[in-house]
Amino acid sequence: MSDAVLETLIKPLEEFFLPEFVEEIAINRPGEVWMRLHGARVPWVAYPSEKLSKQYLTDLVHTVANVYERPFEPTRGIPVVYATLPGQHRFTAITGPNVMYDDKDVTGGIALNIRGHFSKEIDAFESYHLKQGEQLLKVKPRKKNRPKDPFERLMQAINDGSPILFSGATSTGKTTFLNHILTLIDQSSRIITVEDAREIRVPQKNRVHFVLSRTEQNNQMTYARVLDLVVRMTPDVIIGGEISTDNASVMWEMMGTGHDHFYTTIHAESAEAAYAAFADRILHTQPAYNRSELIEEMKRKLSVVQLSRDGALRAVTEVV
Repeated sequence: MSDAVLETLIKPLEEFFLPEFVEEIAINRPGEVWMRLHGARVPWVAYPSEKLSKQYLTDLVHTVANVYERPFEPTRGIPVVYATLPGQHRFTAITGPNVMYDDKDVTGGIALNIRGHFSKEIDAFESYHLKQGEQLLKVKPRKKNRPKDPFERLMQAINDGSPILFSGATSTGKTTFLNHILTLIDQSSRIITVEDAREIRVPQKNRVHFVLSRTEQNNQMTYARVLDLVVRMTPDVIIGGEISTDNASVMWEMMGTGHDHFYTTIHAESAEAAYAAFADRILHTQPAYNRSELIEEMKRKLSVVQLSRDGALRAVTEVV
C-alpha cells in the first residue's frame, strides 16, 4: 500500500493536527477529537466530528500499520501501532479489546494520538525560559514540609501531584475512595487508566481505559507495552489497577516517568506493609533491586493512604 493512499486517508484529521497552534490531538472514541493547544490555559479542547467514525479510524490504523510494515493484529497479536507520518508527525494508536472509553465498548475500542511537527522557527532556549545570568524556573515544586494533619497531608499530595498508593484488605473501599479522589482532579485533565477489569469511574471526559485481563487476555499486549503506550499519550493523570506480581515493576517504572498524579492500589494491612508488599512484588521480576533501598526510595517518593474495615465501618487509618 502506497504513501499516497495514506495521505488521502489522513486528510480528515489534518485540519486538527496541522495548525501550528496545535501541539497534538487525541482521539479516545469515534466522533470526537481532543486538541492540545500550545500555551493554552486549558490545554485540551474537544471537537465533535462525524467523519471520525469507528470504521474510518480502524481503516486508518490498519493502513498506517501496512504502509510502515508494523506488526499489528489486535485480537491475537500486537494491538499497538507507532509510526511517523509524512510531515514528521508522530502517530500512536491502539485498537481492540485492550482499549475502552465506556461500558459500551464491549468488543473493544480505539484510541490514537498524533503529535504535530511544529515547523515554525523558535528560540528553544527562550521558549524554555533558559537565559544567561537568570535562575532556572521551578515548575510545580513540591512542598518539603508535610502537614501534621492527615487530611491536609492527603490534600497536599493530591495538589502536588505526588504518586499515591491506596492500601487495604478486600472490601475496605480502596476503589471507591480512589473514585472520589478523581472528583477532586481538574475536570479538564486527561486521564488514562490501566486495569485488569473496569472498576474505576472517571468523571473527566478526556479519558482512555486500557484493560489487561488476567483471565481473558488472548493477544500480545503486556504491561511493558502499556508503559510505552501510556507515556506517548500525554496523560495528566495515570491510574494503575491493583498492584500484582505481573505489573509491579511496570507500575513502579511509570511512577518515574515524570507524570504527576499516579494512583494505584495494593492489598496490605498497614502503610509499612504496603511498601514492603510493593517492593516484594517488584523483586519477583526484578531481583537485582536491593530490597531495603527500594523500600526507602518508595517512602521518599510515594504516599500511602491506608484503609481499614471492621464490619460495616470503613476508615482511613494512615496517611504517610
